[in-house]
Amino acid sequence: MNSRINIVPAIRLNEASLSRFVNNVRVPQYDRHQLTNGIVHIGVGGFHRAHQAVYLDRYFQQTRDRRWGICGVGLMEQDQRLRDAFQTQDCLYTLVERDPAGDSAQIIGSINQYLFAPDHRQAVIAALAAPECCIVTLTITEAGYYYIEGSGNFDVDHPTIQHDLHHPEAPIGTFGFLSAALERRRQQGLPPFTVLSCDNLQGNGTITRNMLSAFAELRNPALGRWIAENVAFPNSMVDRITPVTTELDRRMVTEQFGIDDDAPVVAESFIQWVIEDSFSAGRPDWEMVGVQMTSDVHPYELIKIRLLNASHVLIGYLGLLAGYDYVHEVMADPVFRQAVINLMEEVTSVLQPVPGIDLGDYKKTLVARFANPKIQDQLPRLCLNGSAKLPKFILGSLRDQLRRGGKIEYLSLAVAAWCRYLGGQDDQGDAIAINDPLADLLKQQTRIGGLDPRPLLSLSEIFGEDLPQEPRFVEAVTDALGKLYKLGSRATLVELAPSNQVAR
Repeated sequence: MNSRINIVPAIRLNEASLSRFVNNVRVPQYDRHQLTNGIVHIGVGGFHRAHQAVYLDRYFQQTRDRRWGICGVGLMEQDQRLRDAFQTQDCLYTLVERDPAGDSAQIIGSINQYLFAPDHRQAVIAALAAPECCIVTLTITEAGYYYIEGSGNFDVDHPTIQHDLHHPEAPIGTFGFLSAALERRRQQGLPPFTVLSCDNLQGNGTITRNMLSAFAELRNPALGRWIAENVAFPNSMVDRITPVTTELDRRMVTEQFGIDDDAPVVAESFIQWVIEDSFSAGRPDWEMVGVQMTSDVHPYELIKIRLLNASHVLIGYLGLLAGYDYVHEVMADPVFRQAVINLMEEVTSVLQPVPGIDLGDYKKTLVARFANPKIQDQLPRLCLNGSAKLPKFILGSLRDQLRRGGKIEYLSLAVAAWCRYLGGQDDQGDAIAINDPLADLLKQQTRIGGLDPRPLLSLSEIFGEDLPQEPRFVEAVTDALGKLYKLGSRATLVELAPSNQVAR
C-alpha cells in the first residue's frame, strides 16, 4: 500500500513497457498472448474494468486456464475514447484501489481485444458467434434491457429495437447483436453461449431471458424458441463502488504510480460477485478467486439492491439538492448520515435473513464505504436514470412496507427528493442537469404538478398501476415534497428525524 504521493517519471502503458514498472505496481504475470476469448463483454465501462475483468485477471494469475480471455465490445459513440486508449495500450489499463489507509495500483490484462461496434458490426457478430465464445457478460445499465417496469413488458417500440428488427444484420443494440450471433450459431449447429447480466436489476438473468426471447421471437419465432430452450441466463449480484474516472484521477495515476494511462479506473477495495451456477457451455472456476457460486442469488441481490442502491438514491438526490458534490461529503454531515441509517432500518424490516450475512455488520460496512473520502464518488452519477433506478431500488421495499403497514417515511422521502430534483434547481437556486432517458416527459409532468407529485406518480411505466392508488404513499410523498421545496433538504431531514436523533 502507498499512503503518500511520490512523483516518479511516468511510463507509457502498453505491453512492451510492463517490465519497466516499479515494485509498487502489480502487473500481469501470465502470457496474455496465450489467452483465447471465451468471454465477450458488452459495455466496457469503469465498473466492468473494476469488477469482472479484475476477477478474470486474478484467475489468470492463479491458474493455467487460458480459455477465458475477454473480448470487450463498445456499442455507444462515447466508447470511442476507450477504443482509442486501448489501441495504443494493448487493452491494458490501471486499476487503483483507494482506501483511507492508502492506495494500491495494478495493471489489468484480462481484456484481450476491444471492438468498437459502430466501426465493426460484423466483427462483433463474428466474435459472439465464434465457437470459443462460451459466455457473454453485460453491463449495459438498467435502461439497456428495454424492460417496462410498470408492466414487465418488452419495450418493442423503442427506436433501437425497431431498427434492429428491421436491420438484423446491421444491429446497433445489445439484443440485436446477441440475436444475430445466436441465429448464426443455431444455423451452424454450435451450442449457445451463456448470457450473464452484471447490471443492478433484481432477477437480472430472468429479465435478460424474457427481454431477449421477446426480441428474438419477433425476429424469428424459431430462434426465440431455440433461445428459450437452450440458452442459460444465470442471475448475478455485483458490488463495487466505482466512480467515474476524472482528470484528477488520471493525474494521480501518473504522479503517484508513474503510469501514463489514458483509461485508468479507480474503485474502493471492497468487491463482491455472487452468481447462480447455471451455464450453457462451461465457465471458469471462479470460486478460486472469491466469486460466490450459488443456486439462489435472490437473497443476496435483495439485500444489496435494497440497502446499498436504495441508500445511493437517497444520498444522490438529497445531497445534490443540498449543494454537495460527493458521496463522502454527504456522509460527513451527521443529519444526512442518520437519514441513510434510518432508510436502511425501514428496508431491513422487509428483508429475510441470509445465511452467512449479519445485516447489522453489513449496514455498518455500507456506511463506512459511503464515507470513504478517497473514492470521490460524484453525486450526479448516483442521480443518472432515476426513472429506471427508483422502481428497482426503492419501490419494492415501499410496496412491501405498505402491505405490512410498516414505516415508509424515508422511502417516500427518496421518491420526493427525486421529484424535487426534477424541478431542475437545488436548494440554492442553482441549475441541476437532468440526465434520464425520460427527461422530457419527467420535466413536463413536474411543470404540471409543481408541489403536487401526482402527475409524476401517475406514470405507470415507473410506479405501476398500484402505487398511485395508495393514499398513504401519495400523502407521504406529497408532504415530503412540500417540505423539500419550503425548507430545503437538510432542514427537512432535521424535522423528519425522531427527537433523539436531531443534530443541527
